[in-house]
Amino acid sequence: MLDALRLLACLACAQAAPTAPPPDALAVDVELVLAVDISLSMDEKEFALQRAGYVEALRHPDFIQAVRAGKTGRIALAYFEWAGTVRDDAIIDWQIIDSAESANSFADKVAARPFRSFRGTSISSALAFGTEIFDRTSFEGERSVIDISGDGPNNIGPPVTATRDAATAKGIVINGLPILINPSPTFSHLDQYYAQCVTGGPGSFVLPIYAAAEFSTAIRRKLILEVSGIQATAIPVDAAAPVDCLKGERDRRFFSDPYFPELDR
Repeated sequence: MLDALRLLACLACAQAAPTAPPPDALAVDVELVLAVDISLSMDEKEFALQRAGYVEALRHPDFIQAVRAGKTGRIALAYFEWAGTVRDDAIIDWQIIDSAESANSFADKVAARPFRSFRGTSISSALAFGTEIFDRTSFEGERSVIDISGDGPNNIGPPVTATRDAATAKGIVINGLPILINPSPTFSHLDQYYAQCVTGGPGSFVLPIYAAAEFSTAIRRKLILEVSGIQATAIPVDAAAPVDCLKGERDRRFFSDPYFPELDR
């Protein structure tokens, strides 16, 4: 019940006008939220690869150089993990990244998190939560970005397009990192789903991962693009064959057991 009330509150605040930053807000080039899928469809190998990819990307000299090359030379970074909902203990709160030391400090916090997963894949809850936490920063960013990774479609919570649209209405850009290493046989076009149903905002992009060896490089490239503000080349979207943005919810209801493991894929 508490999670449901929090989500409704998030959706309500997402529709409101953006909150003005406090007068003494610290200027940053971008406020960046990393939203990381830990649903049951992620096996232990994928967990380890995903975690290592974020840690390596945050420590990499190219990422730190991209941060330092910005107008202010610093960004604000937050991180949380999600599945059917977002739990309070799955959040690493806002931190300024402006040097190798601060980037390594944040990477240490990510690396120290325990490996775990739980039921459901609620991209909509993740986007609503990500939208909410921009309202509790003490920074003034030129850009606000949610970077969301996942290996399945939304299958619980509000429709993902509704929370996507609420976020972009507040000027937030949503980029996607769909993981297609072990694609579901019932949902093999996750890259197109992310492009049409999840991402949005000026310059938004989707960067799919098709092989385990691509994890580290793809995450690093994505973070550098987000920090620098350079527009990426979007994946092609077949407009003649639009994706059903509610397919995940429909597939879940098809089974009598609402926690059937295949529905987390």
